[in-house]
Amino acid sequence: MQIVIADDDPVARRLAECALSSCGAAVTSVEDGKAAWRLVCERSGALLLVLDREMPGMDGVDLARRARAGQDGRPLYIVMVTAAGRPEDIANGLECGADDYVVKPFNQAELRARARVGLRMLELQESLAGRVADLEQALENVKALKGLLPMCSYCKKIRVDEEYWQQVEGYISDHTNATFTHGICPECFPAALDQAQADPRR
Repeated sequence: MQIVIADDDPVARRLAECALSSCGAAVTSVEDGKAAWRLVCERSGALLLVLDREMPGMDGVDLARRARAGQDGRPLYIVMVTAAGRPEDIANGLECGADDYVVKPFNQAELRARARVGLRMLELQESLAGRVADLEQALENVKALKGLLPMCSYCKKIRVDEEYWQQVEGYISDHTNATFTHGICPECFPAALDQAQADPRR
């Protein structure tokens, strides 16, 4: 998990770095929106983006809007940090894609606390994405089991490919989360008992 701070004010950028360095995520800071946008595009996982609203080249509003429009399933949480604290400014920042809004001059403890909320949200999103992937895989396995399975009428093995046959329980275990225990049903019990008596070693 990664935190990216984008602020053209070196003092505010340094204060944000100090505030967020203890959040348990890698912190990178840049001085303009374009550099932050490159990091957004290059990221490989969840990202907490801490943006100044007013920056040269690409401001925080444009960056937040682009980041939301280009989202590809990787979790993203945006905190906008700015001196523009009027209600309409806050509403505009949230509408353009920010998840939270902190007014400058910010309190470091408050920024840290809000960032930790964002990191918890990112962790939940990653966990949910993992569960969805597991469910999709389980659904694919169920679909595979619903298809036509070639089975030997004598040994009851299933043909996996042209040359390989597999026991039914092995096939089901490989394609689902099911596990097997073995017992003897009432219909088979007499035959099993006869066989056991005929061969005591069994």
